[in-house]
Amino acid sequence: MAKKSRWLIRISFLVYLVYIYLTVYRQGGFFSFLLLNTFLGYLPIELAMHLDHKQPLLLFVPLGILWLLFYPNAPYLLTDLFHLSRINPYNPETGLMSFNLHNWLNFTNILVSALSCSILGTWSLEHVANQIMLKIKAHSFWLRNAFVFVLILAASIGVYVGRFLRLHTAYLFFNPDQVIDQLVEMWSPRMLVFVTFMTLIQMVIWITLRLYLSANDTLVQEQETQTRTK
Repeated sequence: MAKKSRWLIRISFLVYLVYIYLTVYRQGGFFSFLLLNTFLGYLPIELAMHLDHKQPLLLFVPLGILWLLFYPNAPYLLTDLFHLSRINPYNPETGLMSFNLHNWLNFTNILVSALSCSILGTWSLEHVANQIMLKIKAHSFWLRNAFVFVLILAASIGVYVGRFLRLHTAYLFFNPDQVIDQLVEMWSPRMLVFVTFMTLIQMVIWITLRLYLSANDTLVQEQETQTRTK
């Protein structure tokens, strides 16, 4: 990602977080959770921007581990879409959707957080996978995609842990014993079904992003070819 694009993302998230703080968080309403969740969802994106295979292992490995610990926070915001049920958009008398701009503002806020963090979080997944493959000097297409799938699967488990066990990433540093105990006891058929659903959702986003990136690369190559032939 170009340096200009990285700073555009940083500034956009900063402006959005300030907006959420001033218009939502300070009001103390139900949707004030968006401030923390969006910030946590942004962290893996920022961490990925600093990861480069040319870095020494003493820097590359800790950054990669931090990214892995915080990455589930990005797709986690997709589960916040369930909070839209608090909006109650339908008129009880007519059964039709009411034109309430406050409801649409809440809808916009949640959707912006969920889409931006999940899509850019998937970019961070692509970037980290590429940097790790370059670091270990592996060039296998199948190995890379299998590695991405494992990361997505791990993130889905992380989403379950955050949503239903209510464990944040920071708990691993402050109370690791309690976290480990709950992680050992959480496995069940229903939990695995949820993980399957979240994995499917993330795979759809990842494949869509891959198709876009491939189409964009093809377009750039065609433009470069046309420039050389002129």
